[in-house]
Amino acid sequence: MNESRRRFLQQGMAMGALAALCLRDDAIQRVWAARQRAGNRSPEELAQDEDFWFRIQQAFDIDRSIINLNNGGVCPSPRVVMDALRRHLEYSNNAPSRTMWRVLDPEVETVRERLARSFGCSPEEMAITRNTSEAMEICIQGMDLERGDEALTTDLDYPRMINTYKQRELREGIVLKSVPVPVPVNDPAEIVAAFAGGITPKTRVLLCCHMIFLTGQIFPIREICRLGREHGIPVIVDGAHAFAHLAFKRDDLECDYYGTSLHKWLTAPIGTGFLYVRQDKIESLWPLMAAAEPRSKDIRKFEEIGTHPAANRLAVSEALTFHNGVGPQRKEARLRYLRDRWAKRVMQDKRVKLFVRLEPEHSCGLTTFAIEGVDNDKLVEHLWNKHRIYTIPINHDAVKGVRVTPNVYTTLEEIDMFCEAVEDVLANGLPA
Repeated sequence: MNESRRRFLQQGMAMGALAALCLRDDAIQRVWAARQRAGNRSPEELAQDEDFWFRIQQAFDIDRSIINLNNGGVCPSPRVVMDALRRHLEYSNNAPSRTMWRVLDPEVETVRERLARSFGCSPEEMAITRNTSEAMEICIQGMDLERGDEALTTDLDYPRMINTYKQRELREGIVLKSVPVPVPVNDPAEIVAAFAGGITPKTRVLLCCHMIFLTGQIFPIREICRLGREHGIPVIVDGAHAFAHLAFKRDDLECDYYGTSLHKWLTAPIGTGFLYVRQDKIESLWPLMAAAEPRSKDIRKFEEIGTHPAANRLAVSEALTFHNGVGPQRKEARLRYLRDRWAKRVMQDKRVKLFVRLEPEHSCGLTTFAIEGVDNDKLVEHLWNKHRIYTIPINHDAVKGVRVTPNVYTTLEEIDMFCEAVEDVLANGLPA
């Protein structure tokens, strides 16, 4: 390579690095400017301040030619997170056996501490996983159960977790039982009563969602955990849709086990999550993949998954910084405001049905609706083909509808365009 070409490449790399740094600083400045604007106003008042949220929206590099209303599945990350992910990946690639294992991997301990502070637990109770499924399967597979022992869940819980127990049924002879939960729930006490009615002398573990993926129904986790404790039964909480969506801490729940994904509502890189296990429960819980000391009290035994990138985990710190910069209470209020804007509007037509109540104790930003006489799969297809609005159909015995999940980068104009598309279907039906 001649000298002029080398200088050209070096200059290009320097300009690329500078551009990335400027983008990162720009995103940070936007969040900072938004915080300055917030002042001492309440989250509910600030939820309606479009100047505040415009700054947050501009921290994301996304394609505005589509309207993404499926952030409950997986959410795009803001620029600061993507910049961090690229930075760590590129550094890892220099000499991975050294840069990734010896330099970056030890820095994951800082991420562990920050996640623990955010959740409200000790770092020694916080395992970093790849998603909710991994976190939940550690708990479900890791508890000692004997033939005939019963696991109790609801008919609305996530299929992968239910299937994990079904596999244990086939292999070990345990028994999975579920209790029905009304849709919609009118009183959270109904959920506690359903669990209480399903407990038998053989019940050994309860599994429940913090927020149901089908409808957005918030479960009264503290009351369910207290119910379990009264009977000496551990409760595993699936928090896939609740962490960084609702503003809460561990002690608000009084739970012993909690798993979540961070690539949903925290907007962290895809393939990140965590598992919380109360300190006195760690020793008795088996890791999903074999560890050198599977009965140790070290939370890190649950992270024995073989070679994996450090970059995804390290970039979680930027996602936490962004989330805390926005403010958990402000974010929750904004998500509920966006939900109310579309839900209350389309509900003016009596043919529209919601599967969850809109009061704060029942739901937040995740909600499912249906139109009487309209096939939800065809409606989802129409919204995408005609309007480039992305939602997902829900097809469950208890819930058949369309799930809508905006996030902080969603604009009011996008919500209104969605409403207009639904109103057009209400007025004219789906095209033949």
